[in-house]
Amino acid sequence: MRGIPQLGSGAIYKFADEDVLVSPFPIPDFWPRCYGLDVGWNKTAAIWGARNPETGVIYLYSEYYRGQAEPQVHVEAIKQRGPWIPGVIDPASRGRSQKDGSQLLELYKNAGLDLEPAANAVEAGIFACEQLFSAGMLKAFSSLSNWYSEFRMYRRDQDGCVVKEFDHLLDAMRYLILSGRDRMTTQPRKREPQIVYYTVPRRDGLDWMAH
Repeated sequence: MRGIPQLGSGAIYKFADEDVLVSPFPIPDFWPRCYGLDVGWNKTAAIWGARNPETGVIYLYSEYYRGQAEPQVHVEAIKQRGPWIPGVIDPASRGRSQKDGSQLLELYKNAGLDLEPAANAVEAGIFACEQLFSAGMLKAFSSLSNWYSEFRMYRRDQDGCVVKEFDHLLDAMRYLILSGRDRMTTQPRKREPQIVYYTVPRRDGLDWMAH
C-alpha cells in the first residue's frame, strides 16, 4: 500500500505473457536470422531473431548478456551462435561519441563479426516493436530470462521519457527490428564435391575412365 511504484508513468510494452512468450523449439535451418548488439563495459548484450518465411513471424530465440569483459570474449560467445549470422549494432552504443562508436564497430568487424550500423531512433524502434507485438508478428522464447526481466521493467518516467537503465537487450531488440530484418539470411550451404571424369589412355590402346 505504501510502496514506491516501480514503473513510473507506466510500462512501455503492455502485453500479457501469453501474447509474447512461446516455448522454445528448434529453429529450422531455412529460417533467416540476424542479431542486434548493444555494447558497453558494464554490460554487453545481444539478441538473436529468426523469421518464419511462411508466416513472417519473428522469434527472439537466443540472448547474450555479460558485463566487464574484453571485446574478444563477447566475439567468441557471439560466434558460438553461428559465425555466419549477420548483426546490427548502434555505432555510438555506450560510447562517448560517434567516433568512439565507429572505432568499436571496426574492432568487432575486424574480429570476424558480420556487423553493420543500426538506426538508433528510440521512439521509432519502440513503435515498430509494439506494432509487431500487437499483430502477433514478434514473439520471444520463454527461456530468455534476461530479456524478459528487462521487458517487464522497460518504462517511462513521470515526464514520459524512456528510463535509460537496465535496457541493453531491449536496445538490441530495437536495432534488430529497425535495421536487422533486411539483413536476415540463412546459413550458406556447403558445396558438394564435384566428381570429374577423364579418360586415361592405356599402353594396350584401350581407354578407361577415372575420376
